[in-house]
Amino acid sequence: MKRLGLTLVAAVCLTATTFAAGNQPTTAKWDGNINVSKLGKYLKLTADQNEEVANICEYFSTQMEKVASSKKNQDELLRNAIYGNLKLMKKTLNEKQYSDYAKVLNITLQNKGIEVK
Repeated sequence: MKRLGLTLVAAVCLTATTFAAGNQPTTAKWDGNINVSKLGKYLKLTADQNEEVANICEYFSTQMEKVASSKKNQDELLRNAIYGNLKLMKKTLNEKQYSDYAKVLNITLQNKGIEVK
């Protein structure tokens, strides 16, 4: 009976640590690369918008790489990278395009397990 109890406790502890490790937010899962051509088709960008969005996405990718390599202030850097990206996109896109972009970015962040605090 004692063995059975210890075995159950060990199994519960192992299961709990396995699930807890999977729920940790991390930026290492995504380096911020965005497929600009697919995004352009989805948002129906003009030629000028397409060029500007490509530059913004490149800048965002650079910022996300800095976040991933940072040891300190990772949450603050992540927040600044994401909100900076949204601010630049809002200047470039019209209202409908920006709304669609914000939805896509939000879903992408959730799927990658990235939590903005």
